[in-house]
Amino acid sequence: MKKGKITVAITITITCFALTTVMFMQFKIVKETDITSIETMREEELRTELANWKQLYNEADEQYQEKSEKLKEYREKQQSTEESTKLIEKELSQIDMYLGKTEVQGEGIIINIKDINNDEEIPPISAEDLLVIVDYLKLAGAEAISINEQRIVNMSDIVYVNNSIIYVNQQRILAPYVINAIGDSVTLESTLLGNGGYVETLKNIGFEVDIQRQNKVIIPKYNKEIGHKYIQ
Repeated sequence: MKKGKITVAITITITCFALTTVMFMQFKIVKETDITSIETMREEELRTELANWKQLYNEADEQYQEKSEKLKEYREKQQSTEESTKLIEKELSQIDMYLGKTEVQGEGIIINIKDINNDEEIPPISAEDLLVIVDYLKLAGAEAISINEQRIVNMSDIVYVNNSIIYVNQQRILAPYVINAIGDSVTLESTLLGNGGYVETLKNIGFEVDIQRQNKVIIPKYNKEIGHKYIQ
């Protein structure tokens, strides 16, 4: 009985010693652990993570700047294209106007010429008479001219057939002749009247010619195709 108690006491003592040793070793490990190194390790991890995010941000910012520059370039090109298109359209519109392909209006004069039907000694208005008036108007700065709604352009023909029929742009026209001209109304009128003016000459012969200044003279477009047979 006594021997058994001694054995139990020894076992307990050994167990207590083992537990004490383990606890002492744990305390020693905790005591010797470098808390600073752990914190430093975390700080380095944070710095590394921050550096990674900074790199990603820089890359994203570079892409943003690149895309912004591209967008700016596209907008400038688009604006430039739109401006070029408007400029080309304006130039084409002016060319069409000069070629007579569009109806125009503006300040000018309207000339009405009536033939003399009761005087056999005075010949009727001829194509040459109309050509002279057109030339006078052009010299006076007329920007657009029409005769009986036929637009006069560089390709226009004013011809006299059988000494009785006048054709303008291959279209027959009859008296009275109405000539519309756009330009400075005072200059156009004074060029045709007065000393040396052809309308004044026609009046002196006996033709009834009336000139009216207008703020809005309308001249139709040239309806025929403008083409070339021999120019290459």
